[in-house]
Amino acid sequence: MEPTELLADTGARIRASVPLAELTTFRVGGPATVAECATTDALVATVRALDAAGVPVLLLAGGSNLLISDDGFDGVVVTIRGDGIRLTENSVIAEAGAVWDTVVAATVEAGFGGLECLSGIPGSAGATPVQNVGAYGVEVAELIERVRLLDRASGEIRWVDPHELGFGYRTSVLKHRDDAVVLAVEYALRADGSSAPLRYGEVAKVLDAAEGQSRPSADVRRTVLRVRAGKGMVLDPIDHDTWSAGSFFTNPVVADAAVERVRAAITAHVGDVTVPTYPATGGVKFSAGWLIERAGFGKGFPGADAVARLSTKHTLALTNRGAASCADLVSLARTVRDGVAERFEIRLEPEPVTVGVRL
Repeated sequence: MEPTELLADTGARIRASVPLAELTTFRVGGPATVAECATTDALVATVRALDAAGVPVLLLAGGSNLLISDDGFDGVVVTIRGDGIRLTENSVIAEAGAVWDTVVAATVEAGFGGLECLSGIPGSAGATPVQNVGAYGVEVAELIERVRLLDRASGEIRWVDPHELGFGYRTSVLKHRDDAVVLAVEYALRADGSSAPLRYGEVAKVLDAAEGQSRPSADVRRTVLRVRAGKGMVLDPIDHDTWSAGSFFTNPVVADAAVERVRAAITAHVGDVTVPTYPATGGVKFSAGWLIERAGFGKGFPGADAVARLSTKHTLALTNRGAASCADLVSLARTVRDGVAERFEIRLEPEPVTVGVRL
């Protein structure tokens, strides 16, 4: 049965042979059939119908954390567009398709605090619990009150408490499985309008605050947006440094037993230098950006003529300069990953979800 017929009663709008490059911030990805779901009811009905018919499904909202094959997707891409935002006395409930920065802005404009350090992050609210979105010392795992999920196996819809989601650094139990669909998320807010405690030195310094202090959420939001823009981390259609998935590699956590070996490898390659590290459960977290630069991959690598290269503002971002394919970005990612591993004995792991490709 054709998708148009199969999904006739779901409320979804069906489009055939859509270039997925149009739907991702990397602006790469081959064609697929797309079912656009403007409401949560349409989303639930569409996923249930496709699952019952055994049709492969790719869920897509903001498209900011996806690297999709040039071959596209052999199934139906279900786009999540439900964008409702509802404020309560001390929280905000956002439907999965709500633009994340719109959610943050709404809370700050209403006089609340808590989410401001996460300003400017592209993507949707529904993606935030999947990868435990975080920036400038704040992770959504600290703020999520509950998540509304569709269980694709049972068809059940229920609110789930955070302890069931297995949050970790840039991950959760939802990240590498597809048996649940995020429908909505509720986040706790600070009713007095103060920000979350400032833990990121650059932001705290601009605001003349000691780390751990708070400032008005509106002031923190403005500062974070300015800092992110300076690193090419706020979407701008005319700036190719923002044609990316943000930070492509996560900061690696090295097990305690391997830390001295890694430090020795760094010293052997770059000399006796101060290495930025951070405490982490079960080990030590190293800065991926620092490792990439010290391994010889500077901003703009491999050069101005390359269709895929590192951002000219931020070495953690792989960027499409306007004509890159998925294959071009994969090749660059492998070069950087393998170069860091060869020099420092640390294997960087990608943050974006890959579809139809493997690094």
